[in-house]
Amino acid sequence: MSYIFLQQYWWFVVSLLGALLVFLLFVQGGNSMIFSLGKTPEERRLVINSTGRKWEFTFTTLVTFGGAFFASFPLFYSTSFGGAYWLWMLILFTFVVQAVSYEFQNKLGNILGPRVFQVCLVINGIVGPLLLGGAVATFFDGSNFLVSKANITDSLQPVISRWANASNGLDALLDIWNVLFGLSVFFLARVLGALYILNNVADDVLRQRCRRQVLGNVGAFLILFLTYFVRTLLKDGYAYDPLTGTIAMEPYKYLHNLLTMWPLLVLFVIGVGLLLYGVIRTVCSKVYVKGIWPAGIGVVLVVLVLLLITGWNNTAYYPSNADLQSSLTIVNSSSSKFTLTVMFYVSLLVPVVLAYIWYAWRQIDRHKLTRQEIKEDEAY
Repeated sequence: MSYIFLQQYWWFVVSLLGALLVFLLFVQGGNSMIFSLGKTPEERRLVINSTGRKWEFTFTTLVTFGGAFFASFPLFYSTSFGGAYWLWMLILFTFVVQAVSYEFQNKLGNILGPRVFQVCLVINGIVGPLLLGGAVATFFDGSNFLVSKANITDSLQPVISRWANASNGLDALLDIWNVLFGLSVFFLARVLGALYILNNVADDVLRQRCRRQVLGNVGAFLILFLTYFVRTLLKDGYAYDPLTGTIAMEPYKYLHNLLTMWPLLVLFVIGVGLLLYGVIRTVCSKVYVKGIWPAGIGVVLVVLVLLLITGWNNTAYYPSNADLQSSLTIVNSSSSKFTLTVMFYVSLLVPVVLAYIWYAWRQIDRHKLTRQEIKEDEAY
């Protein structure tokens, strides 16, 4: 296994984890609709217990995504998670608030009342996808950081990377294109959340409202996402010379990546088709409730392709707007060959982990959630 193969392999693994994380944001999407789907306390508990069965999967995947980045591309971890820490701290804070809100909203001694914690879940459902989408958009639009590996020899301040301004990542939210992509992820999460609850809850009233939410949110998602995607294909991208390591702007870089790596283009088209199939069949049929699966698989494929074209084919996946040559690539930011090789063999256990997740998911969802279960069993 060559060094470049290992670097590309681990970029694929990180991209796959990112794609799975976006799919699992259906939890946040469902939370953002607690009050629009649930008109009574009982209906709101149905929604909350539906997403509450899966919130650990989303949180664990987020942590695993960060851990995989740290192990395989540590310079990105230190630059983004260390430099743009206000952005990442806000994301993590909303997920911590989510966990607390699930557990304490109906506990004895809750002097705030369940509605306060339900509002916190709604906030997590809005802010989480929006900020995560804005963070991912910086892979295409760049961030303000500086990298100087020579600083490692400075005994007084051996800091390789630093943020170029005092915002520590919050400046990403001042870029309209980052916000646009964040909004598209937010509306996508709402579509997936409605599809999931439709499949997970056996209640005709909620299912009817879920179908309306799918129809209402998919239009906003498509408009925002297609606008961002077309603009990205037509904009200049960040290319690097594999011989010299020099970063340069290349017209239509991401479009060239898709056309050059044509299997990714095929996967992208299949992913879009599956997403549209799941949405259209759900909206058009009053009995079809499994739209979350084709739509979810489609989302994973589309996001996987988007992340791969930011790192493969000699592309800088984390561009610097402050200093172009500080931009990060899978070559200049990866761990050593020894580390990547050891982790490669460890990653062979991933199918076992995925099999366990599949088994646990099936066990949890073996019976559809009903109003009777909320009344009789232990519930959030």
